[in-house]
Parts: sequence; C-alpha cells; structure tokens
Amino acid sequence: MTRFRVRANRTGLMLHERMTCSPFRVALALGSNLGDRQAHLDAARRALSAFVTVEAFSPLYMTAPAYVTDQPAFLNAAAVGTTALAPRELLERLKAVERAEGRVPGGERYGPRVLDVDLIFYGDQVWAEGDLIVPHPRLAERSFVLRPLADLAPDWCHPLTGLTVRAMLAALPDADAPQRQDSARTLQRGTDS
Repeated sequence: MTRFRVRANRTGLMLHERMTCSPFRVALALGSNLGDRQAHLDAARRALSAFVTVEAFSPLYMTAPAYVTDQPAFLNAAAVGTTALAPRELLERLKAVERAEGRVPGGERYGPRVLDVDLIFYGDQVWAEGDLIVPHPRLAERSFVLRPLADLAPDWCHPLTGLTVRAMLAALPDADAPQRQDSARTLQRGTDS
C-alpha cells in the first residue's frame, strides 16, 4: 500500500511525497452509550475491516461513564490488528466510522456518544500532531480502555513509559470496575456465527 507524506519546502509550499509503508500493528478502543450500543459496536467492527486487518476483538465490558457521570453506562471493547494507513489517515477513517453511525462532531467533551473509536497505539510509534496524539494521552488512567485491551495484548509496552498494558491496569484503583458482559452476543465477524 502507498501513502503520501506532506512537508514544506523552503518556499513554504507543501510537497506530496509518495511512500511505501509496511503494515503497523495498532490498538483501538471502542465505546458506545446511546441507542443500541452493541449494534453500534458491531457496525464499527464491520467498518474497520475495510482498512484494518483485525486480529482480535475483546469481549464487551459495561463501564460507568468517566469524567461526565450524568449519562448512561458505556459498552466498551478493544481491537488489535494491522493497517498500512499512516496515523493521520487512520484517525480520519476512524472518525468517518463514528460519523457513519450517527456521531455528531463537536458534542460535549466526555459526554454521551453513539460511538467512539480511539487510536490507542500505532506500533511503538509516538505522534503528536494537532488532535492526533499517540499513544493515547489518557490511556494510563482509563480502566475502560485497559481492561479490554489487557484481554488482547497485556504485554504491549507503552513506548514512553515502558509500562505494559497489564501494569498500567494493575496500577488503577478501579481496575476491576469494567464488568465483562458474557451474556451479550459476541460482536459479529460479518457472518451470523
């Protein structure tokens, strides 16, 4: 797959440089607390397959809302896979998946949402470019992200802190707060299995 790098030359013009890239391993966090939460997560799972080769999808977890607590509980999950998209492209595609499910950009920060899909890790890369910050800047304080991710990649190491997902989760006082939803139907893999 190819991607394009944008950079400024000495006259200030933006140049597009064609690059070839290998797939990067990525970790994503998904959540929903409005409408049919599981249907929104199912739709996101199917949509992700267009640009991420999903290797594993976590069980679903019910979690109380964080930061803004006067809202419905969330259903959360994590996905691990590979993509050949650059981080900015991937973020744009993730936001498009959210909009396709009905999320309206610019809503209340930490408020209710039909669907939230966050880029947590992009290999062992570190990015800080406007609204794109990877690893996710609040990862270490979020059991609702770490608990599902620990099911898939407990030894994934944070490239800045050196802590594994398992260690970050163990450090949280509410590490056991997300409740696994064993009775919920599993997320569909494009079939009725």
